[in-house]
Formats: sequence, structure tokens, C-alpha cells
Amino acid sequence: MIELMILGLLADGPLHGYALRRRMEQLHGHARAVSDGALYPALRRLREAGAITETVDERPRIAAAVRRTLALTDAGRERLEEILRGADGALVSDQSRFFVVLAFLSHLPDADGRTAVLRRRLAFLEGGRSFFVDAEDRPLRSAQLEDPYRRGMLRIARDVRATEVAWLREQIEDAPTEETT
Repeated sequence: MIELMILGLLADGPLHGYALRRRMEQLHGHARAVSDGALYPALRRLREAGAITETVDERPRIAAAVRRTLALTDAGRERLEEILRGADGALVSDQSRFFVVLAFLSHLPDADGRTAVLRRRLAFLEGGRSFFVDAEDRPLRSAQLEDPYRRGMLRIARDVRATEVAWLREQIEDAPTEETT
């Protein structure tokens, strides 16, 4: 997720390190702070792989901190497209991770690739999963639960899922194909 967020945000344009971190936290949720222990090693790996560049702002500053501007390279753009094109598993089954994928999906230049990712998410949502199961691992419906909070969870999840499924179907149906572009 860290790599995807870095590459995706830099695909929108160069950023100073602090602005990058702030945007990552806004995108991924304020409750999920991006730690230095996750961010800096990821930035180092991406620099070493040639996916991003870093330039130091040489202008004199009042504060002691050095401003570094990060930018995406062609190799970084290729890596971003590779991650987006291959989004599967937790990247399409976990809602917050999928939203990060969705935030950058327009950076995938081929319509068929974007549609394939949306189809994988749709297949997951239509899979009939539930937060709660009975003794035989069959999904429980809200009417089968006594706990009002668990019933509420299922009602909310059902409504969110229905809205997302409708939106995904609309996007897939309206998506241009390589033949039409």
C-alpha cells in the first residue's frame, strides 16, 4: 500500500516529503498514520529502483529541516501501472485498500486494464461473504442475529455493497474498450 500510494500521489505531480506523507494519511485515513519506519524505507527502495527521484531544495531556509522534492520517473510510472493492472487479492477485497487502488486507477492508460480491476472487485462483492457465519460457516443475515450492533453492521455493509455494486456495473458497462478507443 505504501508503494502504491507514493507512486500514485507522485504521478499527480512532484511533492515535498511532508506533503506526500500528509496526502498519504488523508487518503488512507487519519486513523492510519504513516510511520517513518514504513515511509522512509519505501522511499529508499523506490529511489534505488529508479522509480522516483529526490532533489534537495538549495534555497536558504529559516527552519533547520532540508526540503526534498520527490518526483516520479518513467520507471516509477511503469511500476505504478504494473501494481494497478495486477490489483487482486487484498487490493480488491479490502475496502480501504481498494479505495487506494481506485484513487489512482485513472493512471492506468488502458481501458481494458481498468475494467479488469473493476471486474475483480465486483466478483468479490458478489461472492456472498458475511462478517458472521453459523456453525457450518454459512453466512448469517441480519435477521438471524440477536445483537443489534451486529445487525447494524450487516445492514450498513449491505447498503454500501449494493451502492458499490451498482456503481461498478455502471462503470464496467460504460467503459470504453480498446476497440472503441
